Amino acid sequence: MTATQPWLPVFGYGGHIKATTQELVIAHGSTTRRYPLQAVKHLLVVGGHTLHTSAVTNLLKAGAVITFFDIDGTPVGYLYPYGYRPDEAVRTAQEQAAPHRFAQPLATAGLQSRLLLLEELYGRSGQDIFYAGELDFLHQVREELAASVTMEELRRLSRLTADMYYEILSRTLPPELGFRRRTIRPYLDPVNVMFSLGYAMLYGNCCVSLVGAHLDPDLGMLHEGAGSLVQDFIEPQKAAMVDRTVLRFARDEVSGEDYECSEKRCYLDGNFSARFVAALRETIDQPRIDTQVHILRDALLTNAEFHVLYW
Repeated sequence: MTATQPWLPVFGYGGHIKATTQELVIAHGSTTRRYPLQAVKHLLVVGGHTLHTSAVTNLLKAGAVITFFDIDGTPVGYLYPYGYRPDEAVRTAQEQAAPHRFAQPLATAGLQSRLLLLEELYGRSGQDIFYAGELDFLHQVREELAASVTMEELRRLSRLTADMYYEILSRTLPPELGFRRRTIRPYLDPVNVMFSLGYAMLYGNCCVSLVGAHLDPDLGMLHEGAGSLVQDFIEPQKAAMVDRTVLRFARDEVSGEDYECSEKRCYLDGNFSARFVAALRETIDQPRIDTQVHILRDALLTNAEFHVLYW
């Protein structure tokens, strides 16, 4: 953690969190991390850990906030120092921001990240995965997104190209897996189950960072509704942090014994799920997510340039 990243997440299970009047100490297995207490402005406890009262007391005395999350990254509660006032400047700036300024680069980066993965798959497979005109159309939409002036058009093009992307991905996977496109719950094939699990993990990591920066996760720029800002943030990250791993497991790792599908839903085997989740923990890049949150926060508070990290 640096001075420019005052929120500190602790993920998973089994950590021991304690503090002196000078430093916060987090022990996790054989690893122990130490942080100057005054540098920690927001401790984010995700999952199940042992939190010593020494950490609670010394953090609150130092003016820090402690937020608790379920293992999936859903916020469940806060501890504030006595007399604490939340950082309203960030929330006010977010509420007053012009959505288009942020939605346009988010939508463009989301498509560009998917194009990069599709072109990588095309170059590696040795066969044409695109139907006639599809690749040209996606490149054309990328230019249209950069010039689009209405939120409705940004959202429409974003949805359209996302649907196309998953249909193209399906052509690179074994047909016996039954994946044709991205669907809604309940999922009837193992690939959609893997996408859902991966996106849920990415959602949790992004939500933790946004809450740590005192941003409202429900006040999106490109998306609307509950969790909309989180959806904004994960869209450009899906291809690199989740989709590549899903494709690798679907092509090279999964067998008929690793999942069971019925007419109602599909289930992944527990051992297979554990291997898949472990792989995602390697590809979901928390420092890059934190950096992206800083970029948004600075853009809101200081009118700095907003750009999207996506590959």
